[in-house]
Amino acid sequence: MGIGQLANSEKEIITTMTRRDLLKTAAGAAVAVRTASGAEVLPGSAPLDWEGDLSVRMMDGAHRFIDRKIAESVALRPRYWKRDFSSRPAYEASIEPNRDRLRKIIGVVDWRLPAGMEKFGEDQNPALVGETAAYRVYQVRWPVLAGVTGEGLMVEPVGAVEACAVVLPDADQTPEQVLAGTFVRSLAESGVKVVIPTVIDLTSRWSGHPDIKMTKQPHREWIYRQAFHMGRHVIGYEVQKVLAAVDWFRARHSGLRIGVSGQGEGGLVALYAAAADTRIDAALVGGYFASRQGIGTEPIYHNVWGLLTEFGDAELAAMIAPRGLVIEKGSREEFERIGTLVPSGFQPRVLVEDGLADFGRQLGVRASAPKDAAPRDGRRAFDPGDRQRRQVLELENQVQGLVRASAHTREKFYLYKVAPEMADDAWTTELQRPTVSPAKFIEASKWYREYFWREVLGRFDDAPMAPNPRTRKVYDREKWVGYEVVLDVFPDVLAWGILCVPKDIRAGEKRPVVVCQHGRQGVPKDAVEGNDKYYHDFAARLAEQGFVTFAPHNLYRGEDRYRYLSRKANGVKGSLFSFIIAQHAQILRWLGGLDFVDAKRIGFYGLSYGGETAVRVPTVLEEYALSICSGDFNSWTEKVASTDQRFSFMYSIEWEMPYFDMGNTFDYAEMAYLMLPRPFMVERGHDDRVSRDEWVAHEYAKVRWLYAKFGMEDRTEIEYFNGGHTIYGVGTFAFLQKHLGIRQQQAAAEPERR
Repeated sequence: MGIGQLANSEKEIITTMTRRDLLKTAAGAAVAVRTASGAEVLPGSAPLDWEGDLSVRMMDGAHRFIDRKIAESVALRPRYWKRDFSSRPAYEASIEPNRDRLRKIIGVVDWRLPAGMEKFGEDQNPALVGETAAYRVYQVRWPVLAGVTGEGLMVEPVGAVEACAVVLPDADQTPEQVLAGTFVRSLAESGVKVVIPTVIDLTSRWSGHPDIKMTKQPHREWIYRQAFHMGRHVIGYEVQKVLAAVDWFRARHSGLRIGVSGQGEGGLVALYAAAADTRIDAALVGGYFASRQGIGTEPIYHNVWGLLTEFGDAELAAMIAPRGLVIEKGSREEFERIGTLVPSGFQPRVLVEDGLADFGRQLGVRASAPKDAAPRDGRRAFDPGDRQRRQVLELENQVQGLVRASAHTREKFYLYKVAPEMADDAWTTELQRPTVSPAKFIEASKWYREYFWREVLGRFDDAPMAPNPRTRKVYDREKWVGYEVVLDVFPDVLAWGILCVPKDIRAGEKRPVVVCQHGRQGVPKDAVEGNDKYYHDFAARLAEQGFVTFAPHNLYRGEDRYRYLSRKANGVKGSLFSFIIAQHAQILRWLGGLDFVDAKRIGFYGLSYGGETAVRVPTVLEEYALSICSGDFNSWTEKVASTDQRFSFMYSIEWEMPYFDMGNTFDYAEMAYLMLPRPFMVERGHDDRVSRDEWVAHEYAKVRWLYAKFGMEDRTEIEYFNGGHTIYGVGTFAFLQKHLGIRQQQAAAEPERR
């Protein structure tokens, strides 16, 4: 029977301690304790006199910290650039590493299919949409990636083709609406062949599945949320569509100049496409160009991992140099900043209200107002919604293919350091061969631990402050005393929690610690008092067993306020866990310095978001001696990015859950691998709707297998119980006793006590 199944009266009587243990504890209560349990302040600390909700104070400080990081990012970007302006080839070679990193973070990483352009139609909707004396308009599609096409209109001059261009609509425009304006018709009458792609729009008609749930996420967000976790992006997919059209222009019209233009969301894509590919000779960016320092307030589908550390719009514009750039209705301040990055005369660029003429000049044509009216659409049954549906579902299917293949992708990623000679074989893992030793695996884990911290979760390299502990006594129970604790981490970043110290600690004795982590919307006291239905006072119960416990506060409280914190942090290559890891590192340093704590026996036990913490923080911070994940262990890639699973975050409010490219690098098994050789345990209620038993068992089996492979099967366990999303506290308490050793320590001390 677990903690979650006991009535209150029973919980006051029954613990996992024996009656003999209880008698010993009572007999030892009078022994002098160095912790000075009667003091109002923990020895070695200053008084804590703050009032109010400290979780709000922590959140306010974290937002100030990340706002400073964003503000400082512009001045720090030069460290990533080594520009050589001696010639165009020299310049392009000097910034190629930056271009590679840009393509990576926007997800332009897949090989495109061979170039092509198909005019297609049928009786009701013929390929020839309309025509004038100067040009013809066709319904077209072109191959981009496996299962992904571009689709839209092509405007083809009747006479000689003088240049080529991709013109991107805003997200609330169709290609037909763009054609109805003057810009494309002016270019076409000037001899420019134009492709107008369909852009993923902001309606939500196909965001979801009818048999699960239809969401209100705009299509751009629907694709972003699943793609980001798989190292792709709606921005990157649309850049790929532009570049696939450029592939065809280059193959069909070799030697002609090629431009890309866009408005709004289309302007964003045009800017990224021109920065990513030097084959584009000229770019017009309309209604988008500005400072990105406020990226946390922009739509979520603008979120690009680590963008602000290296790139603002001015840096992207400078990457287009020495090719031509037209900024239409953009920020003058950001435009002028380009001049601080690129010397005068190296790049033709203008900031204008109407960029048609300048864009035309950069393409080598004279563009002016069109002479003819827009042609009549000859299609009799055309529905632009059907085209949008095809484009959305193609991208969803492409991402879901990545989700389904992710286990093999992660396997190859893990072979990169463990067994590089096998890294090209996704179906045969070197881990299954007896030649890989535990020592080799543990050594390779150092690289993966650093990669996971820096490239997936995000690492703040700031030097920690002195902890400057402030405490006040808030509990005085029969067997333990509790202190509220605040520590400094970084300027404005705090760690806060409740320390529970058993009263029977003898002079000179060092006890193990269990860090007891609450979940989403929780606070430290939830783990200590109130018999919360999820936590059942597990920090207090463990203190009654003789453990020192610390219940820290994690920042996932305040609904979207913590999500916006993570979102802002993404811009400077950080996340919520960048804060949480730094806080826990400071907690570990402080706990390890207490004279009644054994710094080598500090364990972690967390529920829900605290269970999520259990596979992210102890795996990175090796000072944690063990970790227990409760109510969270999962097949994480499916949990975050799948669209065919009811328990997926794709159908919930947790829009901060995707971590860039995590699905291709780490799931819960790979994260747990980083614990080895330290003990690791999973606690799982059969009725916990966070996942399903079969998903949990499948992922944990990999962990169990690896521990067993290396002869360490006694260091990992999973306990299932009949219950839901809660601390059960049976096998996990025994696991803590087994590996942190309270009972053994008490037994060894028994002769001395007598």
